[in-house]
Amino acid sequence: MASLNLTAEQRRTVLDAVLRHVATKFMGPDPDTASLRNRHEAAICAADSSEAFEAAMNGMLKDLGVSHTGFFHESTPRTAGRVAIAATFAKAQTADGERWMFQDVHPGGAAAAAGIRPGDVLLAIGGRELTPPTATPFTLGERYEVVLRRPDGSTISPTLDVPRPKDKRQPVVVPNQVVSASRLEHGIGLLRVSMFPGVLGMDVARDMTRAVSELACDRLIVDLRGNTGGGIGCLRLMSLLCDDRRGVGYSLGRDALKAGRTKEQLPAFDRIPSSKWGVLPLAIRFARAGRSVAVYTERLGKARHHGRVALLINEHAASAAEMVAAFASEYGLATLVGAKTPGRLVATSAFKVGHGYRVALPVAAYYTWKGTNLEGHGVVPDVEAPLDAEALWGGVDNQLQRARSLIMN
Repeated sequence: MASLNLTAEQRRTVLDAVLRHVATKFMGPDPDTASLRNRHEAAICAADSSEAFEAAMNGMLKDLGVSHTGFFHESTPRTAGRVAIAATFAKAQTADGERWMFQDVHPGGAAAAAGIRPGDVLLAIGGRELTPPTATPFTLGERYEVVLRRPDGSTISPTLDVPRPKDKRQPVVVPNQVVSASRLEHGIGLLRVSMFPGVLGMDVARDMTRAVSELACDRLIVDLRGNTGGGIGCLRLMSLLCDDRRGVGYSLGRDALKAGRTKEQLPAFDRIPSSKWGVLPLAIRFARAGRSVAVYTERLGKARHHGRVALLINEHAASAAEMVAAFASEYGLATLVGAKTPGRLVATSAFKVGHGYRVALPVAAYYTWKGTNLEGHGVVPDVEAPLDAEALWGGVDNQLQRARSLIMN
């Protein structure tokens, strides 16, 4: 446990800055900052370690009742364990009792590099047994010795090396292979996207376009299970689902919301630049828009798979992945299969609050083109197919199998 060098008065100064940003920047239900202070100030000022200080602050932010809030020191970027290792977990009843089972393991991530596969059951980390509901403690830049139970009953002990982010201002680890594609039977293509990295997403947009072109399929399954979201690169995937320019959704910041601006009055974003030379005109165009913008598809033209698409989603497909799912659902462009998404979709910014600390807050709300706010609600699949752990241990992905069946019919 790291000691905390801040005095009680310095901790109070940081608290003041956090609450000031909550009062002026936070996009969500009107916060009662006085009540937040009354409930949490004593614990925050009494914190005797960095961990306790951050935990107390994050406990206060949790009372805001929305996703994408956080308090952290810029020297130690934090990210969720599943994001750090590019894998997700599901609770499962196993021969070892209730355990965490690896669910989505993304190619190119730390878990995949360690040889971990979907269906592997986590028994211990660093020699200590870990069971639900205790969260998996994977941290950026650390190495972990884990013990896993394989579906055949054997155990393995791989080492998980969690990389550090290349840019500490953006504490996100991007797997080496964000987009992967394969051909299935009967002319079905499978496109898997684990996240949409980058603010504009030029690289992931290019990779998705190339993958779909190379698949040249009559039917397409898009797998967004475990997709952690990201930036506007998701627009390219939505544009690959239709041939024309149509409204996707829009975001509203505090000022635009108070001014009563409609989606038609917002600046339109309808093209991901193909190179860095297209970035500057966009920066100039949207400089004064803040986070208030309307998004439209890119009019990429007709494709063989249009009208024959299945989209796999689950409880871990969040943020930009939910934008894609909601868009496909509203226009009937794909059959959604799997489990309901978590409803974590807001635009976020991080603000300096003193002594190297930052607070992350939602600064804009996202609405689908029909006006649905997904935050806290998520997207419900057309065909519910809960993950079947027994099937997974037998080598069968029941959700993918269901999508295959539907798309053939």
